[in-house]
Amino acid sequence: MTDPNKPDQNISDDDWAAAMSEQDETEQGNTPSEEAPLEEDDPWAAAMAEQQSVEEEQASQEAAQPEQPATPAKPASEDIFRPLSQDTGTGQPRDLEMIMDIPVKLTVELGRTKLTIKQLLELAQGSVIELEGLAGEPMDILINGYLVAQGEVVVVDDKYGIRITEIITPSERIHKLNR
Repeated sequence: MTDPNKPDQNISDDDWAAAMSEQDETEQGNTPSEEAPLEEDDPWAAAMAEQQSVEEEQASQEAAQPEQPATPAKPASEDIFRPLSQDTGTGQPRDLEMIMDIPVKLTVELGRTKLTIKQLLELAQGSVIELEGLAGEPMDILINGYLVAQGEVVVVDDKYGIRITEIITPSERIHKLNR
């Protein structure tokens, strides 16, 4: 049999027997033929002893100082943001008035297509461009370029309008972006 770390060296059964008897002596508390390293040579033992002495010193210093009442920590965010409460529906109305006057761009997309530069240059008055959208298919409603709903085209007093038929969920938005 060979040692996997030293494949060229053969280990005899006598060597195994000696190693096993040495292990048995160590487990039974007898010292083996070679002495164990002293505690001074063991860096772990020295580190553990040092740590214990530091902890004892800190404990004695804490015992010598009188206890002061701890001041509760207040998050800085409470100074900036008002905390949310459970009864938001019955309390003050939410401060949405701040954002009500922000303009957004609503776009209704009839369909899309891809053209080459050559096809684009060949366009003239009266040219027809075929779109991917089908007739009767709901139109995409985009807010600032993001798909948020779908609807159908309606005519109101000789003007086009759109009736919302479906609000898009976040997972559907991701699926629609891939087309």
